Amino acid sequence: MLRTTLCLLILLPFSAQAQISPQQLDLLASETQPQVVEWRRWFHENPELSNREFNTSARVAEILTEMGLEPQTGIAHTGVVAIIEGGKPGPLVAIRADMDGLPVSEETGLAFTSKARGEYNGQEVGVMHACGHDSHMAMVLGAAQVLNSVKEELPGSVMLIFQPAEEGAPAGEEGGAELMLKEGLFAQRKPEAVFGLHVGFNQPHGKIAVRAGPMLAAVDSFKLVVNGKQTHGARPWNGIDPIVVASQIVLGLQTITSRQVDVTQAPSIVTVGRISGGVRNNVIPDSVEMEGTIRTFDAAMREQIHMRIERTARMIAESAGASIEFELKYGYPETVNDPGLTERMMPTLQRVAGEGGVVSVQPQTVAEDFSYFANQTAGLYLFLGNGEPGVDPQTIPSNHSPLFDMYEPSMELGVRAFSHLVVDYLQGAKQ
Repeated sequence: MLRTTLCLLILLPFSAQAQISPQQLDLLASETQPQVVEWRRWFHENPELSNREFNTSARVAEILTEMGLEPQTGIAHTGVVAIIEGGKPGPLVAIRADMDGLPVSEETGLAFTSKARGEYNGQEVGVMHACGHDSHMAMVLGAAQVLNSVKEELPGSVMLIFQPAEEGAPAGEEGGAELMLKEGLFAQRKPEAVFGLHVGFNQPHGKIAVRAGPMLAAVDSFKLVVNGKQTHGARPWNGIDPIVVASQIVLGLQTITSRQVDVTQAPSIVTVGRISGGVRNNVIPDSVEMEGTIRTFDAAMREQIHMRIERTARMIAESAGASIEFELKYGYPETVNDPGLTERMMPTLQRVAGEGGVVSVQPQTVAEDFSYFANQTAGLYLFLGNGEPGVDPQTIPSNHSPLFDMYEPSMELGVRAFSHLVVDYLQGAKQ
């Protein structure tokens, strides 16, 4: 009995030492930072459009292979996945980065400015990482290097997801998170939790922004054709004016979000972004075409708004003797931060960001296909400020701007956030 007790006393300090400490992770993140910057600059200078991330995918796979990992490629066309197998038994968690650039010609003047060209909607365009996906990849790779360095002590494993086509697959193609899942990403090994991070969106320098519950909106699009009857502009009574009807529909659609759904339940937006009809000032055309976007944060309200858009447009058109053709295209669902996971990981985020470093954020009306992952397992999605210290974030060029940039020292905070979230989750969030 005495011998057993002595053995336990000897083993307990060793077990405590085997815990991966926050200080250890921070040191590794600091050592990795120069490499993270180098990776980010390579990705920034060599962007590729959605479902065309061939060189990006190859570079990611090459870096992971150099770490001693065995990446799988070709998932959802160009996606890359690797797993860091922990040395101790435990759950699987995932961290995710998106890889695609945008059809934007860069104007930052950086030494590593993109000069890449691509084809978008049949046109030759400039290509730029104008949404920060270059830094997302670099930070996940940095976290991978940190976590891989301590894998023998990890009580669980880490799935690294490098996802293509977050900005949307080209017309007629599938892509992104939805296709990765469709091809079986979580079929054999499903993570208990998935973590994601996005830079920008006017967040303050050095801050991590988060909220429990709906974080980003669902996005859908619609196309409406108003069919009237062509006539001379001087004799409108001989026809049915689809331009006037379309104008009434635009105004009518605004009453959906302000008068027809419960505004206290969740915000929503219906925007008509394009309207086209007619070729001459004195000819009333046969038809007018309009397109718009819908943003919602509640699944039931989303369906209700879809129905009300078609009903409102149809009834306004019928009241004037016109008719409509309505086409709805579903986009990404809302991104919801799992309340339990958010609460569990909040001490981790507060430790990583320091006193006052975690800020609450209102639901954002932009959309993200991270939502597909978070619909399959508990998800936590964060924002990280991309601007320099002392600069008003409202004055910084926004995401999708040709002037968008990343203050590179902040990427170390992103690497630390990913690394600490994974380790704390796997170690039971023990401080």
